[in-house]
Amino acid sequence: MNLPILPTISTTFIVLSAVLVAIGWVLIAKKNVEAHRKVMLAAGVSALAFFIIYVSRTVFIGNTAFGGPDELKIYYTVFLVFHITLATVGAVFGLTSIISGLKSKLKLHRKIGAITSIIWFFVAITGVIVYSLLYVIYEGGETTSVFKAILGF
Repeated sequence: MNLPILPTISTTFIVLSAVLVAIGWVLIAKKNVEAHRKVMLAAGVSALAFFIIYVSRTVFIGNTAFGGPDELKIYYTVFLVFHITLATVGAVFGLTSIISGLKSKLKLHRKIGAITSIIWFFVAITGVIVYSLLYVIYEGGETTSVFKAILGF
């Protein structure tokens, strides 16, 4: 198995961010607000590291097309679009959660924090599945522009 370095590193960062979010949940449940703040900021930095690596790779190298069987491509594509949508929503919720927490807007922070965490866990899980489908279960297809990789044109 020959795993590509940048996708492997970026996927590791997204998993790390989800693990840190889980730790942050435990810390806030124990009323350890300062440790919660630090861990959740580290989760945000990990998610940002993923995003920077992903966008840089997309811009400078391109995206890897699905290399599995043609009859599975539509299912992969639907799953990928679901993952991207979930990640986008999760990022917006994540920024809102971090900013509201830092600005002590605790009513909003408490209201969306748990929802954000759940979304982010699904983002991490679906991200690992996408990575596995592209690089572990099947050999990745050609590396090409994001539009061609996702939509086939």
